Amino acid sequence: MPSSTDQILSWAIPGAVALVAAVVVVIAVILVVRGVRRGKGARARADAALASLGERLVELDDATTELDLEIGMASALYDGRPPASLRRARLTAQHTRDDAFAAYSAASADALLPAQKRAEAKRLTTGIDEAMGVIAAARSDNEAWIAQHASPAEQIAAARERIDALAERMGDPAALRAELERIADDTEWEDAAQADAEARDALAGAEAHWQAARDDEQNVRAHLTAAEKSLARAEQSAQLLEETHRLVVGARLAVVDEAAAAASAIRAASGTLQAVDPREAPRLAEAIRVASAALDGAQQMADRRPVTANERLARLRDRLDDALAGSRTQQQEVRSARSALPGTLSAARSALARAEAVVLDAEVDARVRLDSARRGLAAARQSHAPVEALAAARAAIADAEQAAVLARNRKRRR
Repeated sequence: MPSSTDQILSWAIPGAVALVAAVVVVIAVILVVRGVRRGKGARARADAALASLGERLVELDDATTELDLEIGMASALYDGRPPASLRRARLTAQHTRDDAFAAYSAASADALLPAQKRAEAKRLTTGIDEAMGVIAAARSDNEAWIAQHASPAEQIAAARERIDALAERMGDPAALRAELERIADDTEWEDAAQADAEARDALAGAEAHWQAARDDEQNVRAHLTAAEKSLARAEQSAQLLEETHRLVVGARLAVVDEAAAAASAIRAASGTLQAVDPREAPRLAEAIRVASAALDGAQQMADRRPVTANERLARLRDRLDDALAGSRTQQQEVRSARSALPGTLSAARSALARAEAVVLDAEVDARVRLDSARRGLAAARQSHAPVEALAAARAAIADAEQAAVLARNRKRRR
């Protein structure tokens, strides 16, 4: 007669085998599902969804810009106030675009599963489609109102006023360019080197389209829309020249103080070197040597290349702070950040201005980087904590420089 132990084993062993087999099957299913969710096919579908999202986001960004033009044209016909439907559409477009720019970067992160990327791309695309629908409806309503209430002569007169007003605001762009030539090397303002000519040419184009509208009243809206686009290009070029001039003049005024602040930071680092851990001393000593050389170079170029000198001083402070990480008290870190912040903000503004000059019709990656740079600079200006503000300004510089690189690479591929 079998013992109780034999009886237990007789049913336990097959049960254990069945349980192990079930566990193996479950693990295999999990691995298969994970493979499907993370495999090449899933990644390819996620990449395609993000690429489609990027195209729609670029379309929304362009549509938002065109909506600004339409609001400018309409304002003169609505007693100086843009129609409510266009204002609401612009707010919707701007909010949707800005949110999508920020979310696009998050959706592209490697840490997300392909399914998560597709879901986020679908959500954002739906929002963009809704915003585009709002824009289309508002533009249609505006066109209907203008056709009913604004005669061709009134539209032409309003356009004439806008052209004259911009010509007066622009003044003489060539005078600003001549001033830049006098005070700085052309490498300091190379992105704005043709801005004066571009502004004049675009203004002349607006005049030509306006004259065409007078001669062809059957197509007034088309001619005046072309004139408005030319005005926008003229204003953009004039603003680029003005901003570049402001940055160069500001850099000339600030560079001496920024160099003095950098020299002070190097002296403080040399003092810290005396008390630092011997294992960290060689790295900090090398950083001080490199910073000293960079300071000498910046001072030598400061007279004719003040923007570049300030940017080098900002990078000098950044690298020195990295070398000093963990070697300073919190009070010392705050004091150093407060000292470095003005020059870094100036460097961020100049980096952003250069990026904006080239990120005009760029692909989505460059536009997302530019948006991130703008957000970072705004955060740096608004922050009351010097360390946080400095970190945001430095991140803005990196994003602006990357945006410019992406935009220039695309132009070279054309």
